[in-house]
Amino acid sequence: MSGGRAPGPVRVVVAGLGDTGVLSAVELLRRRPALQVTGVSPTTGLVSGQELGLRLTRPQEWSRDYRAPYAAFRRLERAAVVHGRLVGLDAAARTVSVEQAEQAGGARRDLGYDVLVVATGVANGFWRSDAVRDDVEVARALRADHERLAAARSVLVVGGGAAAVSAAGNIAETWPGRPVRLAFPGERALPQHHGRTWAHVRGRLEAAGVRLLAGHRAVLPDPAGLGRLGTGPVRFSTGQPPVEADVVLWAVGRVRPHTGWLPPALLDDDGFVRVDPQLRVPGCEGVFAIGDVAASDPLRSSARNFGHRLLAGNVLAHLDGRPLADLRVPGRRWGSVLGPQRDGMRVYGPTGRGARVPRWALDRVLQPWVVRRAIYGGVRRDGPADLSGGSCA
Repeated sequence: MSGGRAPGPVRVVVAGLGDTGVLSAVELLRRRPALQVTGVSPTTGLVSGQELGLRLTRPQEWSRDYRAPYAAFRRLERAAVVHGRLVGLDAAARTVSVEQAEQAGGARRDLGYDVLVVATGVANGFWRSDAVRDDVEVARALRADHERLAAARSVLVVGGGAAAVSAAGNIAETWPGRPVRLAFPGERALPQHHGRTWAHVRGRLEAAGVRLLAGHRAVLPDPAGLGRLGTGPVRFSTGQPPVEADVVLWAVGRVRPHTGWLPPALLDDDGFVRVDPQLRVPGCEGVFAIGDVAASDPLRSSARNFGHRLLAGNVLAHLDGRPLADLRVPGRRWGSVLGPQRDGMRVYGPTGRGARVPRWALDRVLQPWVVRRAIYGGVRRDGPADLSGGSCA
C-alpha cells in the first residue's frame, strides 16, 4: 500500500450493504478484526435481492432467511453502519459523502477511507432499490406486494431470467388454479443457464399450471412502471395480441447500476464500475468494486461464486503489498432457480444437472449452520418478526 496514510487503524468503507456488501464486510473482519470497517446503506438491515418468488408468496418465511438487521450479524459488531444515501466520492481526499437518513439526523457526512469497496448494486424492478427506508417501511412494502398478488385473479410475469421464472413458478404453486402466464422474448427462458436446467424447470412450471408465452417481446412501460407491480393489458412488439392481467410483474432485466454518486470516468458506457480481473478500479488507488455493480464480466460473477472471498483476500493483499488473485469467471449461471419449495430446493450445476436438498436439510442444516453460522459468522435470531479504467478525477 502506498504511503502517506495517517497512523491508526486501516479504514475500510463498504459502500452498499446488500447481499455482497454484507458478505464482503463480514469476510474482511473475519480475516483481519483490527480493520476499522464502516458500511453505508439506505436501509437499516439486510434486504436481500435473492429469491423473488419466495419473497412474494411467503414473505414471512423469506424474511426469516433473507432479511435481518445489521446488528444481528455477530461479525458486524465491530463495524459502524451509516444509514443514508451516497452522494459523492472525492478520490483525491479519499472520502465518500453520505446524505444521512432523517432518522440519523439528515446531515451530510464525509467518511474517510484507506480502502473503498463499491458494492452498491443495481435497481431491478421493485425488489432491488436504493431508496432510503427503515425496517418498518421495508416490512410494509413486503406485505403490500404479497397482498396484492394474493387478491389477483390473474397474473402475467414478463421476463425470461431466473427472477421471472421463480416468481411465476412460486405464484402458481401458492395459489393453484389461478391463471399465471410467463412471457419471454426467446424460444426458451433462462438463456444464461444450461439447456438441461431450463428443460427441468419448464416441466415444473407446466406441472404447476404456468402458461408459457415464448417469443413474446413486451412493449415496456416507462422506468417508473418497471419499478412497481402493474396491470394489463401488455402489448407485444412481436405481433401477438395484448394480454390482460390483474397484476403484471415486470422482471425484464433492465437493471440500472446505483452509481450516480461516482465520477463518470470510473464507469463504463452503461454506468457500471470498471474493474480489472482483481476487482480493482483502474486509475483509483485503494478502490475496489464487487457484485452486480461491477463490470467484471457479462454474468457479473463477483456477485456469486464466493466473490466476497476473493475481494477480501485482494483488499488485504493490497494493504500488505502482496500479489492479488484474479476472478474466475464461469461459463454459465448455476444455483437454485425456483428457490426453497415446500418439499425442498433443487440446485442446478453449470452442466444443468440438479440435486435436491430436502426440506429438513434446508431448515435444520443449510440455513442455520451453513449460511448463518459458516458464511455469515453467526446471525442472531432476533431479526424481523413480522414476516439476504479511467482516472478518479
